[in-house]
Amino acid sequence: MGTLLRDAVTLRVTDTSEGQAVVFQHGLGGGEAQVAQTFPAGFRRITLECRGHGGSGFGERRPFSFEMFADDVLAAADQAGLDRFVAGGVSMGAAIALHLACCHPRRVAGLILVRPAWTFSATPANMQPIAEVAALILEHGTEKGRTIFAQSETATRLYREAPDNLSSLLGYFDRPDARLFAQVLADIAADGPGVSEHDAAGLGIPALVVGNAMDAVHPLSSAYALAATIPDAVFAEITPKARDSAKHFSELHTQIATFLQSHSNARSLIPS
Repeated sequence: MGTLLRDAVTLRVTDTSEGQAVVFQHGLGGGEAQVAQTFPAGFRRITLECRGHGGSGFGERRPFSFEMFADDVLAAADQAGLDRFVAGGVSMGAAIALHLACCHPRRVAGLILVRPAWTFSATPANMQPIAEVAALILEHGTEKGRTIFAQSETATRLYREAPDNLSSLLGYFDRPDARLFAQVLADIAADGPGVSEHDAAGLGIPALVVGNAMDAVHPLSSAYALAATIPDAVFAEITPKARDSAKHFSELHTQIATFLQSHSNARSLIPS
């Protein structure tokens, strides 16, 4: 575990320091623990905990954005001595990876997008539950906000259709830094990766896109759309976490490891 100083903000970085280099980012509200559960062993993995996440500070700059987070991740790759690397992530992390691949093509040798929540536009409809939670915390605080949300149509729908999403959303109310973090939620839910369909269609690197059903915040349609747009992308649908968590992560590890191993001898995936 190390640190990176950016704009007077200390950001926490994990570098497993062995094997093929992959810069892999967490989702909104996640951190190193989420990535450690998501990503298979046997590869060198660099993960930056984004501002306001995990052990990283919030800083003074506002608003929080994908561009800000991606610039921090690129600085972490520089600090790790990586000129070229595989970029990946889950949810928000997938959008950061897509931004890096399209905006810094010389740096990114391959792409792994797990349960993407964004495609090519800001403020997607599937981010509405997160924006709703953020607004309630900012306006009413955690206790009253949680009560209002638990009785909302959104919570009722998610309880029926995507219970894993509901559990994650309720967890935002329990954070000790909930009021500060609510601004991160609001800003990122209203943002987007800042790339176009044309940008993604021009990618010439190996790519893996993984999605699953029973997930309202990370709709399977987003994974389909990205896989259909990125040339020669490999698409994999895995067991929903809400149905069988152990099977979900086992299948995910297999998909990521197989993708990386299948391209390990390709020059484009060999980090310098």
